[in-house]
Amino acid sequence: MPDNAIPKTAMVFAAGFGTRMRPITDKIPKALVKVHGKPMIDCALDCLAEIGVARAVVNTHYLAGQIEAHVSGRKHPKVIISNESPIILETGGGIVQALPLLGNEPFYVTNTDTLWVDKGRPALLRLAEMWNEKEMDALLLLARVETAVGYDGKGDFNMLPDGILQRNLNGGACEFVYSGVMIIKPEIFKSCAAEPFSIFRDFLFKQKKYNNSDGSMPRLYGLPHEGKWLHVGTPDAIKLAEDAINEN
Repeated sequence: MPDNAIPKTAMVFAAGFGTRMRPITDKIPKALVKVHGKPMIDCALDCLAEIGVARAVVNTHYLAGQIEAHVSGRKHPKVIISNESPIILETGGGIVQALPLLGNEPFYVTNTDTLWVDKGRPALLRLAEMWNEKEMDALLLLARVETAVGYDGKGDFNMLPDGILQRNLNGGACEFVYSGVMIIKPEIFKSCAAEPFSIFRDFLFKQKKYNNSDGSMPRLYGLPHEGKWLHVGTPDAIKLAEDAINEN
């Protein structure tokens, strides 16, 4: 795979309040909560650096100064801050505000409260290998609900044999949950404003008033993760994640 097939830019979400992680997040932002002695934001940035991503746009809001100080000396990837003041923009609005920093090419997106353990080739490389800009608007890394660590929901998607995703709009059980990691095109946000909305809930999943400029829903494809996926949203989930990492 040529190097130019790998997105060179990523959006890393670190602006949230981390309310479900309290009381830990009363004093530090969720992105700096440690799992196995390592801040979760560093886990995401290290995975991006490993495959050669050059720039990471990190959005900040809650306790922003702590995050900005933590990443200030980072060179691989180079970190660019997108500060959301005076209001937090959620993930969708955060991307729209950061578009001038992200550029015109498809980019990675990753949460900082979801960790993954690769089995074989890195998941980020596998996403790049499957990415097809002509057919896809977004390619999501998926975890199987039955093996997800720290997740107790019903799942988000079922997947057809060609990778096309079927959204779970009726609340039933699905095979896959969105991992918080994907590749996405910047141009599908052309009709969106830098206002609070969720890229997943409002834009990719149920759409609501957010849509492609031609009125169509984004074309979503999925790639099942081959290793462990760890959702670290609460204090109790930290130990679950550490135990799962120890097993690997």
